[in-house]
Amino acid sequence: MGTTTMMTTAETAVWFRERDNFLILTHRRPDGDTIGCAGALAQGLREYGKTAYILYNPETTPRYAGFIENHLAPDWYQAEHVITIDTASIELFPTNGAEYADSISLCIDHHPSNTLYAESTCLDATSASCGEIIYDILMALTGGISAESAGCLYTALSTDTGCFAFANTTSNTLRVASLLIDAGAPQRELNRLLFRTKTRSRVKIEGLINSGIEFYFDGAAAIAAITLEMMETTGAEEDDVDDIASIPGSIKGVLAGITIREMSSTRDCKVSVRTSPSVSAHAICARFGGGGHPMAGGFSVEKSIAEIKEDLIGALGEFL
Repeated sequence: MGTTTMMTTAETAVWFRERDNFLILTHRRPDGDTIGCAGALAQGLREYGKTAYILYNPETTPRYAGFIENHLAPDWYQAEHVITIDTASIELFPTNGAEYADSISLCIDHHPSNTLYAESTCLDATSASCGEIIYDILMALTGGISAESAGCLYTALSTDTGCFAFANTTSNTLRVASLLIDAGAPQRELNRLLFRTKTRSRVKIEGLINSGIEFYFDGAAAIAAITLEMMETTGAEEDDVDDIASIPGSIKGVLAGITIREMSSTRDCKVSVRTSPSVSAHAICARFGGGGHPMAGGFSVEKSIAEIKEDLIGALGEFL
């Protein structure tokens, strides 16, 4: 854990007001929260008269690319201040962001596992998404939200809460979402794009995942695997496995739903954990060097799926 200056959203707005020339980083395998927040912050800062760009993230999927395509940094751009969004540790930086690991001016995050690696940090672990924090910062800075920023932030809030169905959704989440709709966020179009549209490949890989789920501890734990072969067989791409980790945790009686995804043929796996309120996903993931939220976390490990299953089953008894 590093030394950092903790700031409120109001203090962060002042921080932005007194500075210029920003570069915003999103995290590896970017989701709707990090992308939506980056797009909204870059847009809001530009509307306030600041220069702000987003570092291109090579893992950005087509589903989210449109939210930031007008804000990507050109090769010649030299930033004075580098900002990370929704990124708990430097290990989560994209491959082309590693060069900034020791020079992060500000981190804006909502993960309790944040390692406080930045010079300054605006952290609110009670927020369901980083989008709520960015909303407060922009309102304090500019006094309003444009329709473009509102759409980005609605994407951030809705994707991190499962379209406001997950248990992390709070009254403030819904309040901010309502204000974003009033500001021009196209919620009908976004809801259809993000939650009601599936490719054929997505349907196929969901079928394989569902048929292969294994149950442990009298059904309290469910473990699903996604192999490279499954991805190839179904023709699934990154967009097709967005939020796929919610599948095992949605089964009745399951307290801990775990998805193990094979990322390469060199024993590189990503593990996602979703839990009920009575089980700490963060604590489970911390056991394996990861982290996250009370009910959603993850970690990466260089082991086979079979080996990871064995390790998880050995550890889950303590939590279940």
